[in-house]
Amino acid sequence: MLDKNRIRLMMKMAQYEKSLAPEDLKISSYYKKDYASMNTLITVIWITIGYALAAGLVVLCNVDALLKDLTMTKMFIIIAVAVGAYIILLVVYCVCASSFYKSKHNKAKQRVKMYYRDLSRLGKMYMKEKN
Repeated sequence: MLDKNRIRLMMKMAQYEKSLAPEDLKISSYYKKDYASMNTLITVIWITIGYALAAGLVVLCNVDALLKDLTMTKMFIIIAVAVGAYIILLVVYCVCASSFYKSKHNKAKQRVKMYYRDLSRLGKMYMKEKN
């Protein structure tokens, strides 16, 4: 005999298995700190590459203006401003990325926990029907 609650639960679980389960299981296999640190490090690497490319393009576009009356003092000021902007950008992105990936890990962990809870409920429904 078909049980409506069991069918609904199975449909809910099948939908989760198709959409979010593979990524959630992968994410939840890490500790939260490890997952956030790894992805924050990846963010740092990409921010560094992007900043270097953007700075390189700005220098290439304005090479005549920069070299026109360049002194050692101006060069040090330009380098200090570029490094300062990079550090500020990096700190802001690291803080945001860390909180984002911690939140993402928490949500994935909760969904996996709910999936296992539903799996347990489904097993109990089968055992109840068997008896």
